[in-house]
Amino acid sequence: MSPEPANGPGTGIPRHLAVIMDGNGRWAERRRRPRMIGHRAGARAVNVCIDFCLERGIQALTLFAFSSENWGRPEDEVGALMKLFMNALEREVEELDRRGVRVRFIGERTRFSEAIRQRMDEAEAVTAGNDRLHLSIAASYGGRWDIAQAARALAEDVAAGRLSPDAIDEHALHARTCLAELPPPDLFIRTGGDLRISNFLLWQLAYTELWFTEALWPELDTATLQSALDDYARRQRRFGLTGAQVAAPRTETSA
Repeated sequence: MSPEPANGPGTGIPRHLAVIMDGNGRWAERRRRPRMIGHRAGARAVNVCIDFCLERGIQALTLFAFSSENWGRPEDEVGALMKLFMNALEREVEELDRRGVRVRFIGERTRFSEAIRQRMDEAEAVTAGNDRLHLSIAASYGGRWDIAQAARALAEDVAAGRLSPDAIDEHALHARTCLAELPPPDLFIRTGGDLRISNFLLWQLAYTELWFTEALWPELDTATLQSALDDYARRQRRFGLTGAQVAAPRTETSA
């Protein structure tokens, strides 16, 4: 996939959808159930989102599953989340591979147990040849961490003599961020009602269209996702240009 963003209004279908899956705990609390019941219900909503992307021809889906800051949650909740994560890796990867989904994980893997890291590696290896949908799961991920590790990689290249400081620009930094080989997200969706991006894909969301819903993540359905796409299709994406420039027909230039 080309990393260049699609231009102009009314494209209808985003190439890359980024999602913050918020509201699992509140969904459970409203039902007077343990928070982990909400996380399990949220895992089912992931399948709804994947199915929707496959049906609509969306090429890439990035899900914020577990942030760098989530390690600070109560120990029992983190432990239960890790168990849920492990079970999902064991249960879902074969079906995702069958459906042509490539799975990858972005984030600071060293904080996970060796068993989970091994499952991540296996999932990526099994699905590496698929290209129907690029599914990126942000786990132990933070946007600031992403930019910092890209800057560190640049510094290492300069120190080793592989790169001149004068060659460092936004393209060089972008190439070292997570998801560098994918187009930037066209559409960002956050469930749960909060109006913030919470340290998610800070570099990549520079010109992404943002869409928020009060629906809690376990309540996600195709109608909610279609509402987001319908709203996206009505927007004009200008990327710093004027509306008139974007609306003007492009003319071919001769060499």
